[in-house]
Amino acid sequence: MLDLRQIRYFVAVAEAGNVGRAAEQLHISQSPLSRQIMQLEEQLGVALFERAKQRVHLNAEGRAFLAEARALLANAARLEELGHNLASGATGSLAIGYVEGAVHSGLVAAMLQDFRRARPDFHLQLRSRRTAAQFEDLRQRVLDLGFVYSPAPESDPDVESMLVRREPLVLAMPEGDPLVGVADIQPGHLDARVWITVVRQPGDTNRAQFLAACVESGFMPDIAYETNDPLTSLGLVSAGLGLATVQESLRSAAPPGVIFRDLPWFKRSVSIHLAWRKNDRRAVVGDLRKAVGSRQ
Repeated sequence: MLDLRQIRYFVAVAEAGNVGRAAEQLHISQSPLSRQIMQLEEQLGVALFERAKQRVHLNAEGRAFLAEARALLANAARLEELGHNLASGATGSLAIGYVEGAVHSGLVAAMLQDFRRARPDFHLQLRSRRTAAQFEDLRQRVLDLGFVYSPAPESDPDVESMLVRREPLVLAMPEGDPLVGVADIQPGHLDARVWITVVRQPGDTNRAQFLAACVESGFMPDIAYETNDPLTSLGLVSAGLGLATVQESLRSAAPPGVIFRDLPWFKRSVSIHLAWRKNDRRAVVGDLRKAVGSRQ
């Protein structure tokens, strides 16, 4: 394996044409420099210089070696710069997971805008993942950060999280629904009505939590439809198929024919948390956490 220090010494001597002058430029004494050049030639098995009294001249082999040596040193300098940039977070790559609620709330777009301004040369990979899958991907180092619905368990040895957004749920109903004319919607108005809920995957607890919140508020919904995302639910509401609750930020994304009403007495909400590995000390990860946290 070639020693980069010896390569630098070789280039200095070749360009100076004199060992003594090269030694002055390198701030070392002449004897160690000569010894390093000879060791390089011994390792390569070829002489690189023709030596005469006070001067040295590159031979044909030395001239061919000089071009490659310069290229090697230039690449080494670029590699060193890359390492510094990676350490400082100026360049590199991050994989970020997200749930759909983080997109609907604007958190993902805001993060991308801030990050692109601060680090234009950084590459971000965005991956749609369920909350449980993101926690596992963080542990396996498949993801670096994740927007999730639930906080990491306090007992988790590898992952921690912080709350970055909590949104109330609002009532979505068809524009022709009789409740559109009701100024103050109460639980009794919603009892036994047809509802549409979101069930994101088998075993998801969202349906049970929704039912529990309804019962606690004083009404029992008739859940006739289940979808895997809130935008699909809004499409069914627009078609007049029932009522739904969605996070407040989806008001602007609803299709035509959907009317929204606040339900201040309904205690269920959508919370978004940012999760990361506890032992990830990279500056870029810390800066992203601070940027997202500042938008709470």
